[in-house]
Amino acid sequence: MDTIQSDNYPIYFDNSIDELVNFVNKGGYSRFFILTDENTGIHCLPLLKSKIGSEEGYDLIEITAGEESKDIDFCIGVWKMLIDFGADRKSLLINLGGGVISDLGGFAASTFKRGIDFVHVPTTLLSQVDASVGGKTGIDIDSIKNIIGTFTQPKAVFIHYDFLKTLPARQILSGLAEMLKHGLIQDAAYWAELKTSDLKNPSAELVHRSVQIKNKITIEDPHEKGIRKALNFGHTIGHAVETNSLINDADPLSHGEAIAIGMICESYLAHKKTGLSLDELNEIVKVLSDLYPRYTIQESSFDTLLAHMLKDKKNQGGKINCTLLTHIGQCNIDNICTEAELCESLLYYINL
Repeated sequence: MDTIQSDNYPIYFDNSIDELVNFVNKGGYSRFFILTDENTGIHCLPLLKSKIGSEEGYDLIEITAGEESKDIDFCIGVWKMLIDFGADRKSLLINLGGGVISDLGGFAASTFKRGIDFVHVPTTLLSQVDASVGGKTGIDIDSIKNIIGTFTQPKAVFIHYDFLKTLPARQILSGLAEMLKHGLIQDAAYWAELKTSDLKNPSAELVHRSVQIKNKITIEDPHEKGIRKALNFGHTIGHAVETNSLINDADPLSHGEAIAIGMICESYLAHKKTGLSLDELNEIVKVLSDLYPRYTIQESSFDTLLAHMLKDKKNQGGKINCTLLTHIGQCNIDNICTEAELCESLLYYINL
């Protein structure tokens, strides 16, 4: 698979860890730091260490795994560790991990001493096809996802497909939701290929294609003023469901599980508002329902879910904004949806 060139940084697939070592050796950095969590420290860090060699040139910063770590307190912890380790403006931060590491690490690096270089080494399917590509960084506040952040591009992304072999099946399905979204919003042929593939073990070629789709969109619209909003399909409702689950459930939904719910609801809205055919709606619902377990949403939670949606950073003038499909492979951005319509879509999911 070829290297993908983003707007101003490369995304490596072949021999990616060797390419990372070459990047570090040629970068002229005073020192580098590896940000990771305890899971990645066990399953992925040993490979990186074996390639890097001497531990004298870098320091390790480890945080607790999980979305709960993507907040200002953990970010302050990373900043303090960088200070304690003597990081300067010629330092490099290597973000080795999933979406939380990519988002938090990118934000910490982009703001430390007004910005130091960082690269992503995504270790989950979700981070490989989504969080590591496009230059968004972010942290959560009061369970509002990614409400604080920057648009700052990494210097490079190094995707090592074999890291996916360390993941449980649920984490593969979480990332798969974003791949399915990419087909739904922009590439009907890719959606059709995904449907007939082994989705519990997506191939490196499918991952590569998904990265290509997201990269193309983010190059065209790096600051989310137009077409990049297409990537928000499923996320207006999905983020609200995810936030509510994180607050209330002992075993919260994964990001992909919540986005799958959001895509079903927003496909229903698309059928009502933007011309998505009933046949295509039914096709989307079947594919997603076959992959993701049914989640119980209580009607009594609708007001809370709407309150979460009203805090979404994509809204306009206090009105809830959705990206909706017109056909499989095509979408329409900036669709204002009423609270009644959003509740109707949630009822649709409940009554499937």
